[in-house]
Amino acid sequence: MSAADRRHTEIIDATRKWLERAVIGLNLCPFAKSVHVKGQVRYVVSAAKTENDLLDDLERELKLLTETAPAEVDTTLLITPEVLTDFGDFTDFLDLVEVVLRTHGLAGVLQVASFHPEYVFADAKPDDIANYTNRAPYPTLHLIREASLAKATAAFPDAADIYQRNIDTLRALGLEGWRALDVDAPAKPKT
Repeated sequence: MSAADRRHTEIIDATRKWLERAVIGLNLCPFAKSVHVKGQVRYVVSAAKTENDLLDDLERELKLLTETAPAEVDTTLLITPEVLTDFGDFTDFLDLVEVVLRTHGLAGVLQVASFHPEYVFADAKPDDIANYTNRAPYPTLHLIREASLAKATAAFPDAADIYQRNIDTLRALGLEGWRALDVDAPAKPKT
């Protein structure tokens, strides 16, 4: 296995561990467990080094998701370890993501949720533990089918309360509890 293949595997493993331990383990998203258990989560590591290359990867993954049956792939995690590592650049890029969705007629069909190792909500301080609800080991675009989300939220009695419940969960857990989950990105290998 090449060094690039090992790195790719390491990135997916770290993202899967975050999904299992934080997102599912803390029940931050009550809809994640079902698709994870059924093997319907697609993990894609983008090799993009530029935003334009990442846009190409995003368009390819959006197309694949719309052309694939939900029973096979219900959701995609597009992981971008080499580009958008700065949170400000990442949030700026999200505006382009919305343009891509509209341009391809996918608004209302797919949506993209965002996760980043340095995620900070607009109304939060950088060290607020609430930010960790959207912190992942690597910058990640979560491609979600609107129909699947609607079905899941209809089955969940208090879907509107998820955001506040997640903040309460993380505040109870605290930073040390989060660190104990061991879900941050592994250190990059020295070159």
